[in-house]
Amino acid sequence: MAKQVIGMDVSKLTLDVILTDGVISHFNRVENAPRGYQQLVTWLKSLGAAKAHICLEATGQYGDHVAEHLHIQGYPVSVVNPAQIKHYGSSKLRRNKTDIADAKLIAEFCLREKPAIWTLPPASFKDLQALVRHLEDLQTTRQQEANRLGSGVRTAFVLDSLKLLMIALDHQIQQTKQAIQDHIDQHPELKHRQDLLVTIPGIGRLTAAKLLGEIRDILGFENARQLGAYAGLTPRKFFSGTSVHHKARLSKTGNARLRQILYLPAISAKHWNPIVHAFCDRLIASNHNPMEVIGAAMHKLLHLVYGVLKSDRPFDPDYLVHSQVPA
Repeated sequence: MAKQVIGMDVSKLTLDVILTDGVISHFNRVENAPRGYQQLVTWLKSLGAAKAHICLEATGQYGDHVAEHLHIQGYPVSVVNPAQIKHYGSSKLRRNKTDIADAKLIAEFCLREKPAIWTLPPASFKDLQALVRHLEDLQTTRQQEANRLGSGVRTAFVLDSLKLLMIALDHQIQQTKQAIQDHIDQHPELKHRQDLLVTIPGIGRLTAAKLLGEIRDILGFENARQLGAYAGLTPRKFFSGTSVHHKARLSKTGNARLRQILYLPAISAKHWNPIVHAFCDRLIASNHNPMEVIGAAMHKLLHLVYGVLKSDRPFDPDYLVHSQVPA
């Protein structure tokens, strides 16, 4: 029997599923909820696809539950970076953008590229990620309310309400930060990695916690460049013949949360981290614009993160310059 694969396009409410062996395809749409997951498993078994390789994009919370359910049911599941699917579609000159077309493209990618099998993340990571993302949501909400407060509102009741809401949000933000640190302190491996990361000038305890909560296993990447690509921090260059010479810019096709986490620490590292500072000075001397320099600082800082964790040693400028972080 030909190898069967399943491409799954995940949205908030539904799962669009293509089962194919490269010749014959079957389509189904189920609810993105436990009832739909069971319907999906029943449908797959009725088609003799009880062990088909399932592939879906890493869409955060919308795909996490179905991936976990199918993994527990014994299916090999791959959760891939959406950028990989996007680039694969571009290479195939894909023109249609529908749920069915997306599922079909993911199935074809799975059939041809054979992505790595996903494993269930440990509870310590899942809880840390939930806490970190909750903090992010709280801080976003607070900024929105601060913007409203500064928008010229003059009605006394509204002003008082906004001020009280911001006080409550500030309290929740501080409680969540403490909960994040308490969680890390309770798990020796997370604590050890945080202690290593904070030896890097520019990275504090909260940034270290966010990095550990956003990247499931930093050491699962083969090298620092692969980690940089995952974050969307690799530069894209535009050169063609003699007429097209655009400046390089970040690809931004990876993890946007990771780039957001690194932005302010990179600005700090640009001034206080000896490796990042020297690197940025060279870029400035080469007439790179300020945003290019910050992007490069983010990339360099992520290389340092990988180097420290890979070597399992605190930050050492001389060691990292010669061994871990290529210029």
